[in-house]
Amino acid sequence: MTTNVKAIDVRYTPMMGYAEAWELQKACVKEIDKEERRESLLLLQHPPTYTVGSQKHPEHLLYSEEELAERGIGLFQIDRGGDITYHGPGQLVGYPLLYLDGVNLDLHRYLRDLEQVIINWLAGYGIEGGRKPEYTGVWIGDEKIAAIGVKFNKARTRRGFITSHGFALNIKAGIAQDGFRGIVPCGIQEYAVTSFADVTGIHLTIEQAAAELLPFFCEQFGCEIALSEGL
Repeated sequence: MTTNVKAIDVRYTPMMGYAEAWELQKACVKEIDKEERRESLLLLQHPPTYTVGSQKHPEHLLYSEEELAERGIGLFQIDRGGDITYHGPGQLVGYPLLYLDGVNLDLHRYLRDLEQVIINWLAGYGIEGGRKPEYTGVWIGDEKIAAIGVKFNKARTRRGFITSHGFALNIKAGIAQDGFRGIVPCGIQEYAVTSFADVTGIHLTIEQAAAELLPFFCEQFGCEIALSEGL
């Protein structure tokens, strides 16, 4: 955890199309770089969407174009790391837009910190979340509950990077059947996907999950909330 407390803006949006959210992230990155905007955290849901990262494996998409259209699932080739994943209703998506100083920069530590936020939140419910050394994300046993894929945008006006993309935390029951069946999630064939409700039997709204997760995020990243919208 960092020691310097910094102020961030937090915005929760119940539903936002993927293209709109991607453009918003890019705009925010530019504004943060120019110090025209505070560092931010976007919390939201997406309509059914598959996103493909820099590790391109078209064979990991199991649906044809026709099946995607029939099911109303969008498909985006994007600029984060990682393979293919699913976003959809019942999943809390978080996009931290943070400036990482160039001094003693540790990009791998940033990924571990994102994982730790979710691990700490799960621990509050008595759930042991963990990691698998060969994969990024958060796991409960051999089932993945949260995927993580990020981009480090090189700052143009100062030394360091600004983060974009982030985490996708499965909340509602049955989400594995809703959209993950159409892909090989993150290219991982040997393990399954789960959700908070499937593990606990507790049915949180996405807004409730976002509000609960936020203090853990602030603690892990040494943040305080300057402005909060929607929560």
